[in-house]
Amino acid sequence: MRLGLDADIHKLEAEKLRKGKNKAEKDLDSLKTNYKKLRLSMRTAGLGKTTEQWGQQIKEEKTKANQWEKKISRRPSSRERFEEKLVRMSE
Repeated sequence: MRLGLDADIHKLEAEKLRKGKNKAEKDLDSLKTNYKKLRLSMRTAGLGKTTEQWGQQIKEEKTKANQWEKKISRRPSSRERFEEKLVRMSE
C-alpha cells in the first residue's frame, strides 16, 4: 500500500514538473517573439543605429537643409516678382 502511495506521489510530482516545464517553454517562446517584435520596431524607428550612423545621418540632413536654403535664397521673392511685373506693365 505504501509503495502505491509513493508511486502516486512520484507521478503527481512528475506531472507537476512537466506542466512547469511546458509553461516555462511557452513563456520563453513568448519572450522570444516579443524580443523579435521589439527589435523590428527599433529598426523601423531607427533606434538601433550606432553613434556613427546617427552622426552620418545628421550630417546628411544638414547638407540637405543647406542646399534647400541656397535654392530658396537664389529665387526672387513673390514680392520682387510682383514689383518686376508692375514695372514691365507700366513701361
